[in-house]
Amino acid sequence: MPSFSRRNVLATGAGAALGIGAFGASTGPAAAAPTGSRRAEGREETRTLDQLYKAALAEGGKLVVYAGGDTPTQQDGTKAAFKDRFPKLDLTLIVDYSKYHDVRVDNQFATDTLVPDVVQFQTLQDFDRWKQQGRLLHYKPAGFSKVYDEFKDPQGAWVATGAIAFSFMYNTATVGSKKPLTPLDMVDPKWKGGIASSFPHDDDAVLYLFSLYARTYGWDWVARFAAQDVRFARGSNSPGDAVFGGQKAIGVGTAGSAVSSSPVTFAIPDGHPFMAWGQRTAILKQAKNSTAAQLFLNWQLSKEMQNGSFNGWSVRTDVTPPTGLKRIWEYPNANVNGFPRFMADRAAVERWKQTFALYFGEVKGDPTPGWLGLHPGA
Repeated sequence: MPSFSRRNVLATGAGAALGIGAFGASTGPAAAAPTGSRRAEGREETRTLDQLYKAALAEGGKLVVYAGGDTPTQQDGTKAAFKDRFPKLDLTLIVDYSKYHDVRVDNQFATDTLVPDVVQFQTLQDFDRWKQQGRLLHYKPAGFSKVYDEFKDPQGAWVATGAIAFSFMYNTATVGSKKPLTPLDMVDPKWKGGIASSFPHDDDAVLYLFSLYARTYGWDWVARFAAQDVRFARGSNSPGDAVFGGQKAIGVGTAGSAVSSSPVTFAIPDGHPFMAWGQRTAILKQAKNSTAAQLFLNWQLSKEMQNGSFNGWSVRTDVTPPTGLKRIWEYPNANVNGFPRFMADRAAVERWKQTFALYFGEVKGDPTPGWLGLHPGA
């Protein structure tokens, strides 16, 4: 959220901004990779977490992670779990929308002021670009071979450490559980005034979800949804907050867990679209604390952490989901392979954003993590 533990929902930041090339920064290769990267081109990490922990302390005992998310406290569960397991290591974990974090990192590259060691974002296209620029340390943590193929770079430039799904949710008691709600039901006039949604043109994962709705049900559905007096807000946490807080019956464009339907149902109805992806994580080649970064990736991918996923889904093929769930890539309506393609076509993304602005109005409100500036965590 990430660690993707049930203690916290991992950060699900917003979509990416334009690449650094638009601002004139160098796209040449970064400094030479640390020695530890040489092993990464081939075999997986063989050191234990305790061995990596000892080496990370010898390195200096610090680690800075930039993670995509919606609120400053969204990663507190991750920090607490990491501190409990590795008490002597000083972890700084900064949460912001991925679309601000990625350009922040680009600017730090351009000004030689890099802060994070690890980046963990929703802006999937950035990882391919940074790999081409030579910005990422090629490293394969333990368990890398067990990660679903589409959730990792073959050379180890990045690996997904958590699986996130976006759909809609509803108050089970208010809506009723006899017949599962579908996106088509959300435009029923009976729910007018009862829906909260995150702005689709503010968060690229929500944007992709709404693009699936538009493609599946047509623009008439979008117009009818816009007429439902929907309460739009920034932050993909906002719809869930509204439903769990009893303010709205339905929340659209948010993460959730299909493990339980009490008191809220997270909808993944058969025959109707939702979306999911692997939240990509990478170690920057210029990282000051590369061993601590390797420890973080190994810990995130460990079976202990993957079995504790808040939503029951793991990125590993050897972790069995709870009864009633399939592995996330086994749902054809989750569109797991479609989201990376969507994110890569930035011109199309911009057209979708501006089109939804015509239906729903401009994005309003301050960013929910606050304004963090150029070098948070420095």
